[in-house]
Amino acid sequence: MQIGEVAERTGLSLRTIRYYEEVGLVVPSDRSQGGFRLYTEPDVDRLKLIMRMKPLGFQLEEMRELLAIIDPTPTSPKIDDPAGRLAAFSESAEQRCVELRTKLRIAEEFAATLRAHLGTERPATG
Repeated sequence: MQIGEVAERTGLSLRTIRYYEEVGLVVPSDRSQGGFRLYTEPDVDRLKLIMRMKPLGFQLEEMRELLAIIDPTPTSPKIDDPAGRLAAFSESAEQRCVELRTKLRIAEEFAATLRAHLGTERPATG
């Protein structure tokens, strides 16, 4: 599939997909005769994996290392103690989820406060 279809299926912009290619996180499986990027289902799955890392604040180098452990390619870097690194990443992801849940709870409380104020506001009189 071409990059436009990948963008539609993942919700990523063309620019983001190209950026991930530029930094080596995902590489199109092939190119058409006209030079268009061609992606396979595993490429889309890899992009979805990257998308799951992003909200947890993983940096590019961390993403590269995680992908080398979880979804290695022939060009992936060799990771010393992959099981240990994966355990550390897992712990970090769990902690980041806790932090995100806390932020979400605070945001939901604020939204509820705003809703409450909307229910008690009186129309302005002229």
